[in-house]
Amino acid sequence: METVSHHGRTTAYRHPGDGEATVLYVHGSGGTHRVWAAQYGRRDGSRVALDLSGHGESEDVGTEPGTETLDAYADDAVAVAEATGASVLVGNSLGGAVVQHVALERDLPVSGLVLADTGAKLGVADPLKGWLADDWDRAVEFVHGEDMLFHDPDPRDVERSKALMYETGREVTERDFLTCDRFDVRHRLEEIDVPTLCVHGEHDRLTPPRFHEYLAEHIPDAELVEIADAAHLPFVERPEAFDAAVSGFLERL
Repeated sequence: METVSHHGRTTAYRHPGDGEATVLYVHGSGGTHRVWAAQYGRRDGSRVALDLSGHGESEDVGTEPGTETLDAYADDAVAVAEATGASVLVGNSLGGAVVQHVALERDLPVSGLVLADTGAKLGVADPLKGWLADDWDRAVEFVHGEDMLFHDPDPRDVERSKALMYETGREVTERDFLTCDRFDVRHRLEEIDVPTLCVHGEHDRLTPPRFHEYLAEHIPDAELVEIADAAHLPFVERPEAFDAAVSGFLERL
């Protein structure tokens, strides 16, 4: 892992190989850079994945859920993008909110966005918020239920995902989900002025297809791609299809 220091903290990221990066991957709630292992494993050095503050090997911040946390996570992404030269930001779920926040609130030169299984508004169901507060095991099981994170996964991927969420811990994961719950930029999507790929799993119940149709309809230069036989993490379940969609998008930039 490499690190970059900014705003009084250190953010860790994975940058395999040599050369300047093209793409920066931003994970979702309770995750780390490791959810993108099938993507950053390219050895040409063009793919980078980070750990947001408080996740993986990155130092934490003492922020409240909502805009304060989203600002901190956006600073993480900007710092890594500037350190590596990445100009295309790929965000999943919470990471998609971070990517949109960067595009709307930061001066980082960005050539394209990939919004993967996310939305312009990310409400979280009240039962899940309650379990995150007082029944951590049930919260973890819930998000790993049918057509939530996965549709028809390799059981080893499910176990790795659960282990990763437990490693991140309840407090940071709850902060992530509450930040998602308060995120809403529906009124600002027309301000996103770079080409954008909206890509989602066919069976995603956490951020359903209609979320992505909305993004594609309201971002001026956007296209929509559905990944068959996948749910909220198509880059884990169907990495070849996901990567093909992203590669095609990059070729058109």
